[in-house]
Amino acid sequence: MKIKYASSVFGFALVVLASGCATEPEKPVEPAEPAPFVSDYPTRDRVEYVLNCVAQHGGLTYISQYACGCKIDKIAEKLNFSEYEAAKTFTYLTKGQSGDAAAAMRDPAQSKDLRKRLKEAEEQAEKSCFVK
Repeated sequence: MKIKYASSVFGFALVVLASGCATEPEKPVEPAEPAPFVSDYPTRDRVEYVLNCVAQHGGLTYISQYACGCKIDKIAEKLNFSEYEAAKTFTYLTKGQSGDAAAAMRDPAQSKDLRKRLKEAEEQAEKSCFVK
């Protein structure tokens, strides 16, 4: 009886082991697609930028609206929102100011770097988004 029981257990274990090895071979791992671009720019700020851009480019038309939307997307690829916001703040606070009044916002290295990067991003976006 013990031998019959032991052989039944051994047979069952053999079946379980064999069925576990008979699974489908693993599929080759496909390379992952690059992560899509995700912007941290709030919608309100994007819309504000597009409306200001449209006003500077002759008013609301389909072409200017599309190009201005493209432009903020290109800028968002170069600067994250906190950098963009700081650069815009430095730009607004130094506009129309001269001398010592603007020096606190104009002269720091961070201000110069961010304003330069924003200007370069805007120029590059202007070239790539506006068809002339």
